[in-house]
Amino acid sequence: MLTEGDVTLRPIRQRDQSAWREVNRRNRDWLRPWEATIPPPTPSGPITHRPTYRQMVRHLRTEAKAGRMLPFVIEYQGRLVGQLTVAGVTWGSMCSAHVGYWVDQDIAGRGVMPTAVALAVDHCFFRMGLHRIEVCIRPENGPSRRVVEKLGFREEGLRPRYLHIDGGWRDHLVFALTAEEVPHGLLTRWRSRRSSQGERRGDGRGDARGEARGERGEWKSPSS
Repeated sequence: MLTEGDVTLRPIRQRDQSAWREVNRRNRDWLRPWEATIPPPTPSGPITHRPTYRQMVRHLRTEAKAGRMLPFVIEYQGRLVGQLTVAGVTWGSMCSAHVGYWVDQDIAGRGVMPTAVALAVDHCFFRMGLHRIEVCIRPENGPSRRVVEKLGFREEGLRPRYLHIDGGWRDHLVFALTAEEVPHGLLTRWRSRRSSQGERRGDGRGDARGEARGERGEWKSPSS
């Protein structure tokens, strides 16, 4: 479990199903434009179906046990409000992973998602020993882009038709960060930036408006 103030990351569980479904139901229109989808089957390819919640969690936990993934839910003030997945964990000469996320629209603007991403990145760099973290986002997803911009991720370029999102193959921008760029931790940098923004605004809250989601879970991976 990773915690900063009112924000907590913890492993996803089967018993989260009711809360997870309720948040997804309320946010259906908010999430749909960034929703990862399964492309139509080809004559030689397998027929795939959208997994149930229980199938999704079994898959995520299996991948976690194999060391390829960290599947978290996001809690705010003790309530489940979203999901964050560190996926594609690769060791050897690469030591990298990518992060995907989504969050309840009702709590957008409170700094929850930048805090959650900072917690996950610091865990990857300083506890796991990874070297590089990527977040891939559709160019049209301004709120999700603002999350990585607030945290100081570098924009590295465009990956054309990278993921099947909302029924089609969509371009994604790549944002990345390496451990050397945050020697004191990403959470420390986020605290400092948020404090400075709050002082400029004079309200003590920082400027954390508009963070959105990527896509849900690792069957739906980077933050679209």
